[in-house]
Order: sequence, then C-alpha cells, then structure tokens
Amino acid sequence: MEYQNNDIITRINERFSKMSKGHKAIASYIIDNYDQAVFMTAAKLGQVVGVSESTVVRFASSIGYEGYPEFQKALEMWVKSKLSGVEKINVKYAASSQSEILASVLGSDMEKIADTIQNLDAIAFETAVDMILEAKHVYIIGLRSCEPLADFLSFYLNMIRDDVNLIRTTSISEIFEQMYRIDENDCVIGISFPRYSMRTLKVMEFAADRNAKVVTITDTAHSPMNLYSSCNLLARSDMVSIVDSLVAPLSVINALVVAMCVKRPEQVVDNLKKIEEVWDNYQVNMNDEIDIIDDESLLDESAEMNDE
Repeated sequence: MEYQNNDIITRINERFSKMSKGHKAIASYIIDNYDQAVFMTAAKLGQVVGVSESTVVRFASSIGYEGYPEFQKALEMWVKSKLSGVEKINVKYAASSQSEILASVLGSDMEKIADTIQNLDAIAFETAVDMILEAKHVYIIGLRSCEPLADFLSFYLNMIRDDVNLIRTTSISEIFEQMYRIDENDCVIGISFPRYSMRTLKVMEFAADRNAKVVTITDTAHSPMNLYSSCNLLARSDMVSIVDSLVAPLSVINALVVAMCVKRPEQVVDNLKKIEEVWDNYQVNMNDEIDIIDDESLLDESAEMNDE
C-alpha cells in the first residue's frame, strides 16, 4: 500500500497541495477536529463537511487506504497515540526527581536551539527580514499553541514598523475578512508546528494566490506550511511530552526582531520615542512602574518625618 509507513496525518499533509477542493475540506476538518471525526461514519463526515459520502470514500482511497473502514481505523490509532501522551510522561519521568525533570527538559530545549542554529538557512533568514521590512502591510497568524509566538512577534514588530496586523480569530471566514485586501505588496508570516493548523495553511494559500510574500516559521522541510511560502524558517520543535517545545521558534523570532532593529535603527528609535511621549503625556506608567530613585527619596523623607 502507498505510504504504508506514514501515519494518517502525515499522509494528509503530504498530499494536501494536490487535493481537490472537496478533499481539502475533508482534510482540514479532520486535522482541526480529529477527536470528533474519529467517531463519524463516511456519511456523517460528508454531511458535516458539505460533501457527498462517495467523496469521503474517495478521499480515504486517495491517501492510500483501501476503504473508509481502514481509514477510520488508522485515524483511531493516531488519536490513541496522541491521547497516551500523559502515560508516556509517567514512563519517562516516573523515577526522576523534580530537579532531574528540570535539567532534562532544559537540556532538551538547548539541543533544539543548537540543532536550529545548524540547520536554519541564513539566506532565507535574510530574505525574511527584507520581506517583512519592505512590505506595505504585514499579517501574522499563529493559532492554538503558536498563538503566544504570534503575539510576541506582533508586539515587537509594531515597535519597528507600521501596518502590522495580528490575526486572532479561529473562524476561517473572519480570518479572510481581516485580510481580503492583501496583495503583492504585502507579507504574511505563518507560524505552525505539529499538529499543523489547516486554518493557518489556508491563510498562506490565500496569500500566495494574491501574490503576497509568505514567510513560514515551522519545524521541518516536510511541513505542509512550506507549500505556499516564499521563504521557510525552520526551528526544531519536538514534543517533550504533551507540551510543544517552542523555545527554538521563539529564539528565531527574537533573531528576526533584532535583525530588523539593526537594519532600521533610526525608525525604531523614532517609534520608541513616540511611544514614550504617549506614556508620559497620559501617565500610562504612573500606577504600573516604580522609579527606584524617587521611591528611595520618599522612603528617606518618611523616615525623617518619623524621627521628628
């Protein structure tokens, strides 16, 4: 059988770009809702997705299964392997102390950063920096566990340049509403790691169709996120347990921010001055930050008053 050694999600990812519209709809639903799809008949899955039962059966055959029952069994096995993550943690760390767990996890993260340094394409990195700085508008999308990475990048990118748009919603229709004006002058940054988000992939496909620049931050050259990207920034992100390790991707994002600051220092300084002026004019920091010198003076004055 074709792709015999690959799990069901890998098969879907590898064939996604060549699928028909109906098959892409099935694939997207399964990856985003695997915990529900695993219990559905072919007829029910077709009804939910909006395709015929025969289309679902053909979809199963197209990714290498002899029929829907075999496809459903493979999906069930994949789901079980994901849900057994907690049991795997217990086996791996059952005899470990808390300090040993700490050292093991941090050591694993260090290995991921070292591996990322060795394998990240320097030319792709430089290209991404230029694309992001030169674009008219920048759109950033990262869903599920990648959402904090997208938030982080958006926060600092807003200090470097204007017209940065963070796509927050999980509704695919609302996502397209936020970026339907995108064109060849714009750039999309898509962040996704296993289990890959098909909503993120659809955004990148839409951007590529509009001839926009597409930058992806993902884990391997085989990631489906690379299908529509102009340049790929690869950062290793193996799962330590049930938790995604996002240390290496965050380091890559840090490097992007620093590189852009170095390339546009005057613009960054100017933007930061404007932000500080707003803070000062509207006393934004009055209740949130403590001036050490002023407060020490206040303490001294208070002590003198008590002595008197």
